[in-house]
Amino acid sequence: MVAIALGQMRRRPAAFAGLAVALFLAVATVTLFGSLFAADLAAPAAGRAAVDGPGLKVIAVAFGEIAVLVAFFVVVNALGFALRQQHRELALLRTVAATPVQARRLVRGQVFATAVLVAVPGCLVGAAAARRLLAELQRRGMAAPGVQVPGTPVPMLVALAAALAVGLAASALAAWRISRIPPAAALTASSTEQGRTGAARLLAGIGALVGGGLLLRLAATRPVEQLDKAGQAALLGSLVLLVAVALLGPLAARILAAVLGAPVRALAPGAGWLADANLRGYARRLSSAVVPVALLVGLSGTMVIMTHTAGAGAPGAATRVTSATDVWLRQAELALLVCFAAVSTVNTLVAVTADRRREFALLRLVGATRAQLMRMLTAEAVLTAAVGVLLGAAVAGASSAAFSAAVTGSAVPAVPVAACRWIVAGAAALTVPAILATGVRAVRGPAAELVSGGRD
Repeated sequence: MVAIALGQMRRRPAAFAGLAVALFLAVATVTLFGSLFAADLAAPAAGRAAVDGPGLKVIAVAFGEIAVLVAFFVVVNALGFALRQQHRELALLRTVAATPVQARRLVRGQVFATAVLVAVPGCLVGAAAARRLLAELQRRGMAAPGVQVPGTPVPMLVALAAALAVGLAASALAAWRISRIPPAAALTASSTEQGRTGAARLLAGIGALVGGGLLLRLAATRPVEQLDKAGQAALLGSLVLLVAVALLGPLAARILAAVLGAPVRALAPGAGWLADANLRGYARRLSSAVVPVALLVGLSGTMVIMTHTAGAGAPGAATRVTSATDVWLRQAELALLVCFAAVSTVNTLVAVTADRRREFALLRLVGATRAQLMRMLTAEAVLTAAVGVLLGAAVAGASSAAFSAAVTGSAVPAVPVAACRWIVAGAAALTVPAILATGVRAVRGPAAELVSGGRD
């Protein structure tokens, strides 16, 4: 099973490279904020009391919790996609007498090998980032000058254990789906896509929607004196809503693609019709592509609008939300979250497009030219970006509205139009080129050989 697991990883480098990057970011993030927490615990009590502000422990918890949750969200999304790409191979193993336990063991081995591969560089980068962030906090007077990041390996071990726990748990759930059905049915399911969202997934998505709504209600009802708590609740609510988007993604993506596909079909009858049919017919694949885009737009939009609303709603107020140091902290957190979302977006889109080489080869065998395929991919890229932006904007709008209600008493936030335009432009700049650049390579090669499976 070890040789098979490693062979699968070599055969699909794009998917497992995305998982490796996601695990690397998760390990580095937990190490970063865990090291800050350890530095606060190791600091003398007199040094902690002499600092104005929340202190390292509060910063590590308040700003680290969202970053860590986002990092693991990216890991689960990348892992789910990597396993979906192996659906056919796992089904074939089942047909040649591999047991469900062996299939699940193979998946666990892949996750474990990937996590171990990125553990050392992730821990080293996280520890270096912790020292850099601590120095910046000391320069701004938010940490005592004598505080240092301790040399204990505990934060690194915790980071590796957390990444493995999340990865193995997610892989167990993903592998259970294919290992619980008969081999022939698994092989048939690997070549088709289910038209309906499963009842368990639908219920989980509805539960996430309800949970996100409750968190936003909590944020909206915070008094003005607790704007920090309102902001944290709104950010956490946006992340829970994005989890709901991931769970209900196939359904939501199919509906939005049908609505947005009408003008595309009218403007480009050939390529537009085929692009729209591909997106609606493969809603799970579309969902995998749009969730990272929604994550990028939703989180960055929420933080940008919340910061602007806090500044506009409380001019001159002595609140830490509008202080220069807090704005800097939120900008640093925003940069970290945007990095996660951008990496997830590019990794997923590259892997999704690269995995369609056989599909493109079949189209070429029935007469489609490379130019026609690239026009189809262009239409798909535009639709994918539009669906992701709309889903992310809906999350950002709901979260910022809840925060605005706490700040100003009105659910209409102060929207920085220029910044939001940059967010949309950035999402499009990541989505469209990533799909087209991968597509240029994916449409190359002898079509007959690709269809027969001679090349991957």
